[in-house]
Amino acid sequence: SRIHRKLNTVVRYSPRRLVFDDMMTDLRVFAGKAFSVESDPGKVKGTKLRVLKYPHPQLRQENEVITVFDSSLKQLVDEMFLIMYAADGIGLAAPQVGVNKRLMVFNEKGEQDKPELEMTLINPSILSSASEKQLGEEGCLSFPLIYGQVQRATWVEVEYQDLTGEKKVKRLEGRPAVIFQHEYDHLDKVLFIDRLEENDKKINQKRLDKYVKKYGPGAAP
Repeated sequence: SRIHRKLNTVVRYSPRRLVFDDMMTDLRVFAGKAFSVESDPGKVKGTKLRVLKYPHPQLRQENEVITVFDSSLKQLVDEMFLIMYAADGIGLAAPQVGVNKRLMVFNEKGEQDKPELEMTLINPSILSSASEKQLGEEGCLSFPLIYGQVQRATWVEVEYQDLTGEKKVKRLEGRPAVIFQHEYDHLDKVLFIDRLEENDKKINQKRLDKYVKKYGPGAAP
């Protein structure tokens, strides 16, 4: 998941849009609070994985259920965290790095020195979710400079497997719930642009069309 990045700019949150003030720092806005902004890390030491950009077709491909829990899976998870932290990110889904499997990783703080907050969810599913929704600004590493308002459930109860294959159930609330829903969408071939509020779709359509013109239709709706 990602919130809009603009070099040498501070992003100030408002209920319906992001406002830019000239400053010498970058911020990510989440639920009205500012954090360091995610950016494409390019080549990352320790992995050959790269972040795929819209409209890469793998972003819309079916994602396989994981059945083998071995050292190769652990290596994949480790490399996904490497990329996530290199991007100053808080979450990443496997299809975003060209691996069409049902796997996501996240750290709600996005801080590498807080590994106790790291979550690896394999073959996740949603058991139940809140009827109450929250509206918040979202973006995605696979969509440079695209951002907008998305509605998410305020909490979700999820089932998933850990790296040993053991099934677990967990209730996520607030920021972790939003991160999970964003990454879970990737596993179901749903992109955050599919959920943008109508006005934000119109605002971003021109840039999306440019990406399609440059790279081909791929994952375009």
